Amino acid sequence: MICIGSTAFWLHLQEVWHYFLVALALLLSIVASCHTVLRKRDSRAAIAWVGFIWLVPIVGALLYFIFGVNRLRRQASLLRAGLEHYRAQISENELAPDELHKHLFGHTGHLFTLARVVGHIAKQPLVPGNLIEPLINGDEAYPAMLEAINQATKTITFVTYIFDRDEAGLAFTHALGEAVRRGVQVRVLIDSAGTRYSWPSVLRTLRREKIPHARFLPAFALWRLMAMNLRTHRKILVTDGMVGFTGGLNIRAGHVLASHPRSPIQDLHFRVRGPVVTQLQEAFADDWCFTTKELLRGEDWFPRPGPVGNMLARGIADGPDEDFEKLRWTLLGALSIARQSVRIVTPYFLPDPALTSAINLAAMRGVEVDIVLPSINNLPFVHWASRAMWWQVLEHGCRIWLSPPPFDHSKLVIVDDCWVLLGSANWDPRSLRLNFEYNLECYDQELAKRLNEVFEAKRLQSHAVTLEEVDSRSLPGRLRDGVARLATPYL
Repeated sequence: MICIGSTAFWLHLQEVWHYFLVALALLLSIVASCHTVLRKRDSRAAIAWVGFIWLVPIVGALLYFIFGVNRLRRQASLLRAGLEHYRAQISENELAPDELHKHLFGHTGHLFTLARVVGHIAKQPLVPGNLIEPLINGDEAYPAMLEAINQATKTITFVTYIFDRDEAGLAFTHALGEAVRRGVQVRVLIDSAGTRYSWPSVLRTLRREKIPHARFLPAFALWRLMAMNLRTHRKILVTDGMVGFTGGLNIRAGHVLASHPRSPIQDLHFRVRGPVVTQLQEAFADDWCFTTKELLRGEDWFPRPGPVGNMLARGIADGPDEDFEKLRWTLLGALSIARQSVRIVTPYFLPDPALTSAINLAAMRGVEVDIVLPSINNLPFVHWASRAMWWQVLEHGCRIWLSPPPFDHSKLVIVDDCWVLLGSANWDPRSLRLNFEYNLECYDQELAKRLNEVFEAKRLQSHAVTLEEVDSRSLPGRLRDGVARLATPYL
């Protein structure tokens, strides 16, 4: 009797299973399509996903939920949810809106609009009274940074992406260890991926020197597997809350060109003094609290830096959390407001369609747009992908210059000989969508003049790329570059 009943059940199931499958496919397709329509910002991506979901039932919906949902941003937001953001900036350092015209006048007056735009984006005040000095390569930057560490009496905070255990790294660990031994409070934060660029890693040396340190998002922590592609790319050093350093330099011997390293790397770094140093310290304090749960508070960490120079400056934190796309919006704003010139130096140039359109529109308005890129890249695949996109800006009047070796890792934007954007971010999706980055915007004609000289020195020794040159590449080369470009969202 039981056997007969069981047989009947299975026979009935075989008759109706395809109805269940159709119902499941319909349900998954409806849910996935609704999610796509509600969540996807790009209408073209939404249309493509909806079509794929319905053309490939069940499989299309499953692939959408695996690859189409931006879990990285959600994971970043969840990881840092509830983080107590400390803002120590005192009100007397903030620039009142009606005071901005005293700093921006004449041919720079239109940048008032940009300052207002970035103020809405960054949520940090624009502060006067700063002095920002460019430091060329590790040859100038490392001695200045080590001197600041050696002179510190109360606190040192330091976050970096790469911290190699080589001559440069050992010099820094020794200086930080000496600071600890003389009673300075030291905190060092290194990206987890960045610790693996040298072997053995610098972590053992930091422990031996008894330097308080932490790794940002350990990649192999099982409970953080979804965040393994998130990295801090920030480079910030602050001593006694009064002197700061930021820019593109990692800690590795290749940046000291005078020592003739095996893999030389050019770069720009900056020494920062004045009230904006507090904003650098705030960014570190947030990252340190997120990583270790330790709160950095009080006068030792946050003194009150007085005015040192005449520069207007503001910190812009960017990341795949609540700071998502702040740098991208800043760049779009700067390109839309530019009137005379835009000068860009970046090692990785993979702008998205909106940035590409903004660059082209600036050129078509008569703005001189010059872009300096390295002729030999440390990431060939990225170079191929970038080259596949050059025609899009060259055909509208932008100029691309390829600087000779050694590889140039510098990051710089100068607009209308007054506005300067400096820091850690590149012009690629990883920097503008995945990494945690930190940049400064500065309004100062003297700084822009000094950096224009740096830019011109690079440009004069560079090769000018022509549209004919790009179009005349061999078919295999163009196909290789085009295939590499397809991976742009992940580079």
